[in-house]
Amino acid sequence: MNKTAKIVIVLGLLLAVAMGFLYGKGLLSVHQGIEPPASLAALKLQNPPKPAPDVAFYDAAGGRHTLAEYKGRYVLMNFWATWCAPCVAELPALAKLKVRVPGMALLAVNLDRGDVDAGSFLKSHRAAPLGVLTDKDTVMMKTFVLIGMPTTLLIDPKGNVVARAEGPAEWATPEAVKYFKRITGS
Repeated sequence: MNKTAKIVIVLGLLLAVAMGFLYGKGLLSVHQGIEPPASLAALKLQNPPKPAPDVAFYDAAGGRHTLAEYKGRYVLMNFWATWCAPCVAELPALAKLKVRVPGMALLAVNLDRGDVDAGSFLKSHRAAPLGVLTDKDTVMMKTFVLIGMPTTLLIDPKGNVVARAEGPAEWATPEAVKYFKRITGS
């Protein structure tokens, strides 16, 4: 092996070690530098990422859950309501995305108040795979500073909000599926 080849190998190893160190310290994200495709134009990268608050949400059986349960995985958390036409319009695409990208947790949290049968509603709108999640403590709008709906957050494996979409997006396009598979490694 000649001297130039040895130098290239050493520099490559140093670069790999430096990137590993930066990622380990949280200074470099897997998501960093990977721009969402045009179909996800509403999804804006957050710079710098901010820790997601660990508030509770509930499943259909009344079981309490928090984002801490999903540490180590990418989470796409969508906030919707039955009275929100753009929310309802994107539910089928979110359901398709959940099926097509199993390496990412997709949490669609219903923010309706009162007696709403979210399970039947999701089923009638071709979105049953999303499952029923609710904000029965009514804290999510305030905690996540939800100004409009739908709002969707992309949370990295360390629990940081790395991107945010305010308004609808085309979640199940081939480019969107490829993007989420790429960042989640699935």
